[in-house]
Amino acid sequence: MRSYRVVLPSLLSRVPEPVRFEIEAAIAGMVEEFSFREQTFLALEKRFVRENALLRELVRLFQIEKFGASSEKLTDSQLALLELEPSVTQGEVEKEAALPEAEKAAANPPQTETRKKKKKKKGARHPSRQGFPSTLKRKERTIACSPEECRCKLCGGETRVIGYEQSERLSVEPVRYFVEVTKREKRACTQCAQGGVKTAPLPAQIVEKGVFSNELVVDVLEKKYAMHLPLYRQAQQMERECGFAPSRSTLSDCVMQAGASLRLVNEAMKAELLSGGYIQADETRVPVQDRRKEGTNHTGYFWQYSRPGGNVVYEFRMGRERAGPKEFLKDYNGILQTDGYTAYEKVGGSEMKHVCCLAHVRRKFYETLQVDPGNAHAGFVLLKIGEIYAVEEQARSAGLDANARGQLRAERSVALLGQARELVLAAAEEALPKSLLGKACQYALKLWPRLEAIMSEGRIEVDSNWVENGMRPIALGRKNWLHIGSEEAGKHVAAVASVVETCKRNRIGVREYLLSVLPGINDVLASQAAELTPLKWLAARSGN
Repeated sequence: MRSYRVVLPSLLSRVPEPVRFEIEAAIAGMVEEFSFREQTFLALEKRFVRENALLRELVRLFQIEKFGASSEKLTDSQLALLELEPSVTQGEVEKEAALPEAEKAAANPPQTETRKKKKKKKGARHPSRQGFPSTLKRKERTIACSPEECRCKLCGGETRVIGYEQSERLSVEPVRYFVEVTKREKRACTQCAQGGVKTAPLPAQIVEKGVFSNELVVDVLEKKYAMHLPLYRQAQQMERECGFAPSRSTLSDCVMQAGASLRLVNEAMKAELLSGGYIQADETRVPVQDRRKEGTNHTGYFWQYSRPGGNVVYEFRMGRERAGPKEFLKDYNGILQTDGYTAYEKVGGSEMKHVCCLAHVRRKFYETLQVDPGNAHAGFVLLKIGEIYAVEEQARSAGLDANARGQLRAERSVALLGQARELVLAAAEEALPKSLLGKACQYALKLWPRLEAIMSEGRIEVDSNWVENGMRPIALGRKNWLHIGSEEAGKHVAAVASVVETCKRNRIGVREYLLSVLPGINDVLASQAAELTPLKWLAARSGN
C-alpha cells in the first residue's frame, strides 16, 4: 500500500485534471473502505483471540477436573514462576511453600531424581507395632518348646521356664451368623386352676415381629450408612457366609422402620442445633425414584445443617429451592456459614448473621492458576490466603480457645485479608469478565463483606470444610446404593444418616449407640426424645 501511494502521484500528474479528480475520488473511497475493513478485521481478530483463550481455559479446566489431582496445593513449578515476579516478596513465597511442603513433596516427586529408600535403623520398631488400644480384647496363645529344646545341650538335664518372648498382632474372627432361639418361660399355678398362665415378657425389638435380631438390624444400618455397603451386597455376603439369603425387601423394610423410629431423635437433634449460635450449611444432590418419571430418576437433595464438633442434621427435600433453608432456619438468629449459593440469602431471623467460606473463594483462584500456571494475579491472591491459613494453623497448634483465636485474627488476619482484597481488586481491573480470573474476582468481591465478618468472632471457622466433609458420606453412598426409593424413604434415610454422622464426628460408637437407643424407642414420648440424642446420650454415659 505504501509503494502504491508513492508511485500514484507521479502517474496521476500525467492525467488531465477532470479525469484525475475522478480517479483520486475513486481511490480515496477505496482507501477509506479498505481502512474500515482493516479495522473491522482487527476488531474481529481481537475478539476471536479472547474467545479462543476463554475456550482454552474451559477445556483445560475440564481436563483438570476429570484427570487432574484433587489436592488444591500450589505445585513447586507454580511457586517457581511466582518467584520470578518482581512484585512478590521472597517471604510470601517461602511462607506458602512451607505450609504444604510435605504434601507437595509426596504428590509431586521430582522427575529427574530417583527416590531413595530410607535406611531402616537397626533395632527400630515397625510403625504398625507401636501398640494396640487397651480396649481391644486380648487372647493369649502360648507356644511350648519342643522336647529336644526342653533338655540342656550340655548336661542333658530338664530346663525350666524362665519367661516368655511376647509379641502382639492384630487378628480377627470371621463373622459367625447363628439363629437366636428365644424361649420365654410360661408359668401356671399347679394348685389353683383359675390362676391363669404368665409368660416372661419379650425384650424390646427394633423391628416388631421381625426375623432379624436387634444386633443384626444395627449391623445392617452401620454397614449401609457408615461403610456405604448397599443392601444387595449385604444379602450376598449373608448367603456366602451362612447359606441364608434374605430378600432385599426384608432388609429394606428393617432399614426403613429404623429410620422412621429415629426421626423423633432427628427432630430433637435439630432443636439442639438451632439452640446454639453457630451453624454451617450445605446441600448435595441424590437420585430419587419417582413413579411419575418412568425410566429416569428425580434429582432430590440432602441439606446438611451442622456445627463443628456438634450435631449433624440432614434434611431431605425433592428440590433445591430456598424453601428448604427458609423453613429450617425460620426462627434462627445465630451465625450461618455457607458458600455463595443464593438460596441461603433472605433466610433465618432478623438478627441472623450470614458469613461465607474462605475455601470457596480460594478454590476459584486455584482453578485459574491450574488453567494458567503463569497467572501472577491468581498466584498472589493464593499466597496471601495461604498466610491467613498459616495464622489458623498457629492457633490450632497452640490450642487457643475462641476468644484467643479471635484476638490473634484481629492482630494478624484482618490486615492480611485487607491486603488480599487489594490484590483481588488489582486482578479484577485487568481480567476479562468472562475469564476464570474475572469470575473468581467477581465471586470474591461479592462475598467480601461476609469474609470480613469471619474475623469478628473466634468461634467462626474460616471455611466450611466441616460441613463439606459431612457431605462425603452422602456422595460415597449414592455411588454405591445408587438412589433412594421414594420421598418418604429419603426422610427416613436422612434421620439415620444424621445419627450416624453425628456419632462419627463426636467419636461415639455407632453400634453401641443404636443398640442402646433403638429398641423400644417407639414407646418414647416426644418430650423424652431430647435425652436420647447422641450428645445427650454421651454426656449421660460419661456422667457429665
